[in-house]
Amino acid sequence: MAEDICFFAKDSIIIKPPKKSPALLRMVVVAFTLIFGIYICSICLKQTSLENTSKYLNIEVIEKPCHNYDMDQSQIPYVHYPKPITFSRAECSCNPVRRFAILSVQRSGSGWFETLLNSHMNVSSNGEIFSVKYRRENASSIVRTLDTVYNLDFFTSASKNHCSAAVGFKWMLNQGLIEHHKEIVEYFNRKGVSVIFLFRKNLLRRMVSVLSNSHDRYAKLLNGTHKSHVHSHEEAGTLAKYKPEINTTLLITDLKRMEVSATEALDYFNSTRHMILYYEDIVRNQAKLVDVLEFLRLPNMDLSSRQVKIHNGPLWKHIKNWDDVNKTLSGTAYEKFLRADY
Repeated sequence: MAEDICFFAKDSIIIKPPKKSPALLRMVVVAFTLIFGIYICSICLKQTSLENTSKYLNIEVIEKPCHNYDMDQSQIPYVHYPKPITFSRAECSCNPVRRFAILSVQRSGSGWFETLLNSHMNVSSNGEIFSVKYRRENASSIVRTLDTVYNLDFFTSASKNHCSAAVGFKWMLNQGLIEHHKEIVEYFNRKGVSVIFLFRKNLLRRMVSVLSNSHDRYAKLLNGTHKSHVHSHEEAGTLAKYKPEINTTLLITDLKRMEVSATEALDYFNSTRHMILYYEDIVRNQAKLVDVLEFLRLPNMDLSSRQVKIHNGPLWKHIKNWDDVNKTLSGTAYEKFLRADY
């Protein structure tokens, strides 16, 4: 300690403080730097976390699904918000869409009925799409086609895709429907598809229509053109001139087969949400169409069609061997078909 005491003057003594250790100072500086760094990092991490949370929240708002909270809860499985891959629904993206299928048989008024539905501004019924064989080759091809239709990616002249409130098509029983009924019923129930059965009560009139239409495929009575449906009374009169000859030996068997086919379809699709319509009932009372619109939960509108009925009046005018047919069916359960107007 002698070197730390210095005699400055005769009567005064100055004591110099001991020198601080440089190592200690460095430790203090390092510790302070570490603490300050940790503090700054923690603030940055909190800001980053908040930014990420904000981004996620924004995404959730954008992707939030459409809902109508005033809707009857029982109807929710049948309301859909398709996101087509071929176009954008834009302002209609949250307009609910209902899915339907018209199940019928040829020459039962399904074409006329579909034109009535398509006259509604919110309905897209896409015709007989499974008349094309590759679409019904197997259950997988059927499902792919159904997905395309119900996602609004199937385009026909009837498509009103952007703001459609109901989308569907017509499906004949002999177009893979019965063969793959298990898979189709499962799909309809899982996807919330409503079924409209359309049949004809007078099976004899249907038979006349089938035979006449088959003849015209080859005869092409309208200026060399085959038409299954017409839009003028002149065209209807031309086609009605042909009178088919009915095989009376097989007549009752054929009528029974038609009945069984319809009954079988009703049984297979009984678990679906469905309604049953008859062509004759709609012709006599078009108020039946209001029931259809209510079934599809669509706004009520007047529906119209340009199609003209081909075979009008009593059946004896349209069957070549009427006397034989009349004799065969008289006294049977099918006698009523001889007198009915439609």
